[in-house]
Amino acid sequence: MKAGTTIIAALVGATLSLSAMAVPVPLDSVAVQLNEGIILQSEVDNMLATVKRNAQDAGQALPSDDALETQVIERLILTRLQLQMAERIGLVVGDLQLDQTIENIAKEQKMSVAQMQAAIEQSGQTYSQYREQLRQEITLGEIQRIQVQRRINISSQEISSLVKMIEEQGLKNVEFQIGHILVEVPSNPSSAQLEASQARADAVLNRLNEGADFKQTAIAASSGPKALEGGVWDYMNINEMPTLFAEVVTDAKKGDIIGPIKSGAGFHIIKVLDTRGLQTQDVHEVKSRHILLKPSPILSEDRAKAMLDQFAKDIRSGKADFASLARQYSEDPGSATKGGELGWADPRMYVPAFAQTLAELTPGELSEPFRSSHGWHIVQLEDDRTTDATDKMNINQAQQLIYRRKFNEELQQWLDEMRADAYIEIFNNDRKQG
Repeated sequence: MKAGTTIIAALVGATLSLSAMAVPVPLDSVAVQLNEGIILQSEVDNMLATVKRNAQDAGQALPSDDALETQVIERLILTRLQLQMAERIGLVVGDLQLDQTIENIAKEQKMSVAQMQAAIEQSGQTYSQYREQLRQEITLGEIQRIQVQRRINISSQEISSLVKMIEEQGLKNVEFQIGHILVEVPSNPSSAQLEASQARADAVLNRLNEGADFKQTAIAASSGPKALEGGVWDYMNINEMPTLFAEVVTDAKKGDIIGPIKSGAGFHIIKVLDTRGLQTQDVHEVKSRHILLKPSPILSEDRAKAMLDQFAKDIRSGKADFASLARQYSEDPGSATKGGELGWADPRMYVPAFAQTLAELTPGELSEPFRSSHGWHIVQLEDDRTTDATDKMNINQAQQLIYRRKFNEELQQWLDEMRADAYIEIFNNDRKQG
């Protein structure tokens, strides 16, 4: 018994000694509960650090940490809501698609994948982090396309009106770089809430007129979709930009500040940050044909690529006819019945991976299998030409411009709806939304 007591005493002593030596380790905490998921404080901190580092590199001043953290949390909420939607519909970006995208990016930068990997790691980011970040960006792009595209309707009257405008302008236009600040109003606001939002918007406008930095002010005060980018929208002509912008910047000059303008979302302040001329003369067109296979639970990514590999070998050797294979196997309903023919088109109308592959081909050349957002393709460049702008090009241009404008508007509407329907509890701000 005495020996047993001695052993127990020794164990207790060792346990107490280890407890005394243990150093407290801070645990991660939940910053936001979002539907069935969470956002960790470490995610907020990491994005805060990234935004600060990017701002420092760009020489851009930032608002207070509290204001910046609010913007970062809002961005993470919208990102996570979209990823949750992607998960619900079974949208997965596999490694094969990711590898193909990385290969395309490396080609654009005139590097090998190994060279690009070395450059990424030299910048301080691991290659695995880069891959997962890119996987997320692809997922966001695809879920936005899937959910927003079906909300867009373009009437023949809209196209006709814009074609007429393009013809009157002689394909010359001006592109605007817009700065945007949105001072939000609550849903169904009381008169007091409306007056308070108006007062905040007036105060922001006064600060800008007194010389305050627009980007810093936008990061601190804006509830708009580009707040973390300093409120900056990239160059757009009036036919591409949201209607609210187009209605007020037509006659504006560089440096003009316009607003506050009231809409259902709140009070908008717009600044014309820059302008540039848009010159269009000759149009480069390509004539091509392709075969598309779409991965599914039945057809895996690897199997789709392997099938196209074999198709390409058979076409090159003369064992198979491109048009016959396209009619039998291609999952592009618009071109399959035509033997895969896409006709003459401006390559800029295609998704980036498709346009880039065409750019690397010579007339008559057949590509290797490649992945785009639509699936796996092989494409043959049949011919290319430079031609004057035609009525068909004007119609295509009008469709694209209207589509891009409506996509921006519908995307914001979709994000607002998702956020309004979500259960959101922000712990670090001690406020609950839903």
